[in-house]
Amino acid sequence: MRVVIAEDSVLLREGVVRILAEAGFDVVGQAGTGDELMLKVRSYSPDVAIVDIRMPPTHTDEGLRAAQEIREKHPGVGVLVLSQYIEPAYAMELLAESAEGVGYLLKDRISDMDEFADAVRRVGDGGSALDPTIVSQLVGRRRRDAPLDELTAREREVLGLMAEGRSNQGIAERLVVTERAVEKHVTSIFSKLRLPPATADHRRVLAVLAYLRG
Repeated sequence: MRVVIAEDSVLLREGVVRILAEAGFDVVGQAGTGDELMLKVRSYSPDVAIVDIRMPPTHTDEGLRAAQEIREKHPGVGVLVLSQYIEPAYAMELLAESAEGVGYLLKDRISDMDEFADAVRRVGDGGSALDPTIVSQLVGRRRRDAPLDELTAREREVLGLMAEGRSNQGIAERLVVTERAVEKHVTSIFSKLRLPPATADHRRVLAVLAYLRG
């Protein structure tokens, strides 16, 4: 899987490059600005672009804008955005059109190398990888009709893991339950939220996030 990385901190960027190389990824380009990133994407046609949300010159949302441009102009490239801070509004902006081939992680997650590599793979394969902290804030939001209140505590756990982009098997392993039990919870969640179930994991995430955006 071919990857380009945009991060203005050389030390962090080199660390990410080393982690990915050891995990079997082919890092084909590195960038320190949004413009450099777009050049690398056009030149190397990567499977995934890993993008720091705040880059020069203003260190506000240059990375987010570049990520959105990649999704618009290069839809075959997965985008994994890294952020130092919890910014649910930026996450929802990135997910405005689709949750397919997109990820949003806090930089702290990089230290768990296996989890980080798994997130990059999911995004590259057209799935989703959302930081659990971001997911908990999104799921915790309340709408006036509050149908989320109908969910049990266990169903909330399952919904959060679904929104991270995990499969039924992955959820079962995390919660130490059977996959059949997870399937029952998922069916109940979709019923209570009035969402049709889907077979593809990232489409389930898209449905859940579309509901939460409402």
